[in-house]
Amino acid sequence: MVNYINTAPIYEIWKEQVHEQDWRIIEAPPSELNRMLAAAELDLGFVSSREYGVRPDRYRILADLSISATGPVGSVFLFSEVKPEQLDGQPVLMTGQSDTSVCLLKLVLEEFIGVRPEYYRGEIFDDGKKGRHPVAVLAIGDEALRLRFENRYPVRLDLAEAWHDQTGLPFVFAVCAVREEYLRDHGEEVRKIHQTLLTCRARGLARLPEICERVARRIPMDCAACSSYLHAMEYDLQYSKQEALTKFFQLLIERKEADARCLPLKVFS
Repeated sequence: MVNYINTAPIYEIWKEQVHEQDWRIIEAPPSELNRMLAAAELDLGFVSSREYGVRPDRYRILADLSISATGPVGSVFLFSEVKPEQLDGQPVLMTGQSDTSVCLLKLVLEEFIGVRPEYYRGEIFDDGKKGRHPVAVLAIGDEALRLRFENRYPVRLDLAEAWHDQTGLPFVFAVCAVREEYLRDHGEEVRKIHQTLLTCRARGLARLPEICERVARRIPMDCAACSSYLHAMEYDLQYSKQEALTKFFQLLIERKEADARCLPLKVFS
């Protein structure tokens, strides 16, 4: 499970109600979950959409589960000292926590806006110690929420909003993927976990005010801001989300950043 508050409507209910002895949860940023799933250290979980795109032969996507947004997402930002159009050749620090957001940033800057910055990866809140000052920063999840509320940078570009403005589609940041090998040997177990996740989502969305009260202090942010943020998150994988994933993967394939076998999508239901 991704350890950001955007998973709270599912995860907070899971922690309360799911007590299967054989089900063990690992919390980590998307990039670490990607690595663990690829290394068969995990059997299934929420991982960056790009992880499926680069290794589609290893995975199946669980139906009707994602971490998505239609328009502004509120937690995947390019924070900048200058307008994005002025970033050509400028140093841009990118979080190491999400490969999907890195790909999205490059699509937005290079394909939509037409600039090519000097990218480098690092820790968002530790970078000042290394003597290099970025003109812009890609931050996601709880780190992005903190930077947003600290108002450190005068320019903020919500990458999901930029994607929606260009394509008219939602953006799918994460999918719930299961390893094909595990699915083959444990199909009924996967179905049980899948249904449990869907049930947790339904209950969590019905209890959103309570969940906001519970998790807002992590940032910290007030409950009204947390509620607004979580209301912007979407957790389904209906047709528009599948269309959005297809568009994202088509662009990555053209850039040689994804495996062409990722299309058409392989969905387990």
